[in-house]
Amino acid sequence: MPERLEERGPEQGEEQGRERRGWLRAFGLAEVYNPSMVPTLRPGDQLVVQYGAVVRPGDVVVLRHPFRQDLLIVKRAVERRGDGWWVQGDNPFVENDSREFGVVPDELVVARAWVRVRPPRGFQRSLSGALSWAVSAVRPVRAERSPSRRLRAR
Repeated sequence: MPERLEERGPEQGEEQGRERRGWLRAFGLAEVYNPSMVPTLRPGDQLVVQYGAVVRPGDVVVLRHPFRQDLLIVKRAVERRGDGWWVQGDNPFVENDSREFGVVPDELVVARAWVRVRPPRGFQRSLSGALSWAVSAVRPVRAERSPSRRLRAR
């Protein structure tokens, strides 16, 4: 199942308001639909992304699939090679990445992920439950894999 990017920018307003909020146009939302980035991202997670951001090795990026450019996918930019990026998912069992389609040209990289928001599972009945969800649900998307993943790889 594909990932999908939904752009949600500021509303068009008065001239002064447009100037102040112009930088917001560089941000949008993406929703993850498949398990290629597990354990970092799960299906249903929302990503706050920045369009046109500088990509560095280790960043989570939204890109157009090289063979189906109407399909947006979320992968980790592993390394820069020639005219593009070698990208891979964090889930070693899903190979819908550069192992399958090779280097992704720069012009197909759409955005870089900044923050992951995990949707709540069910109704939070208490304040402590809601706070617990908020602490675990909203996380920055780090440029490198989590320490626990590195420990499991040894």
